[in-house]
Amino acid sequence: MEAIQIAQKARPKSGRAASDLKAELPPTLGRPFNGKVSEKLLIALLSKSDVYREYEHAFVAGTGLPLKLHAPEMITVIRHARNQENPFCALMAKTSQWCTASYVLQRKVERAAQHAPKTLQCFAGLCETTVPVRVGENVIAFLQTGQILLHRPDRARFDGIARTLKLWNSPVDLKKVEEAWFNTRVLTARQYEALVRLLDISAHQLAACSNALILDSQPQQRPAISKACTFITDHCGDDMSLAAMARIANMSANYFSGKFAEATGMNFVEYVTRTRIEKACALLQNPDLRISEIAFDVGFQSLSQFNRGFKQVSGQCPRDYRDALANT
Repeated sequence: MEAIQIAQKARPKSGRAASDLKAELPPTLGRPFNGKVSEKLLIALLSKSDVYREYEHAFVAGTGLPLKLHAPEMITVIRHARNQENPFCALMAKTSQWCTASYVLQRKVERAAQHAPKTLQCFAGLCETTVPVRVGENVIAFLQTGQILLHRPDRARFDGIARTLKLWNSPVDLKKVEEAWFNTRVLTARQYEALVRLLDISAHQLAACSNALILDSQPQQRPAISKACTFITDHCGDDMSLAAMARIANMSANYFSGKFAEATGMNFVEYVTRTRIEKACALLQNPDLRISEIAFDVGFQSLSQFNRGFKQVSGQCPRDYRDALANT
């Protein structure tokens, strides 16, 4: 199969993590979820989010291409919705060898798309593209599209497809397969690269959105912890410590630390940092605010600390996040 590089500018890896909130950031920030927020739940939250649903509708309606959000490490072949699927691919799905080949291709492109979008072609020349949704150093999901050709269909190429299907003893009607393949959407490499770039921008937005979903999906908390979470949200720009928050909750520091982690699924430092980044994401929508202003307004002690924390939570630096907003 012919490999095609699409939008291969790799995203930078996250910086070093440490433990002190005022000077460094905890290593847990590189993890988008934990015992309280499972991978399956996070994918469900993202799939149902307004950000993704509106983008999926606009992308499919505007481009005519399919779009699927799925978890990493898929165990079965990814199928698009019937109203999105290429007729040629729908016909080929009746062939077991095609399903096996599709699964192998999708796993291959998924493994290659850990840091940037990747496109590969199947034996029939159709593209399969996977775009990673990254939070810090972790891939939390993939956006998948494709089922188009980057070249005009021709008789010689189809004759090769037909020979392969005969070798497979495929039950599909070759006349229908031929008609579907010759009517497959054709884009230039430049056009397709632009569409993949749009998906990459969307992936960054989904990564940032995941932080808000994590914070909003916490189970009902005991009143003292709920009070602490509300205080953090309302005063995230202030200097705050675990000991001071424990006093507000009327608990000892050690007891509060354990109960807070139990209730929220993350430690105090991570929760505060995620809350600050979530507020920063909202402020970055205002182009009149300098990034340095935002960093200090939301409670970070330095611009470098803010940049490091933002990248670990959202998967990109604040400037890239703002640029992505401006391009949408």
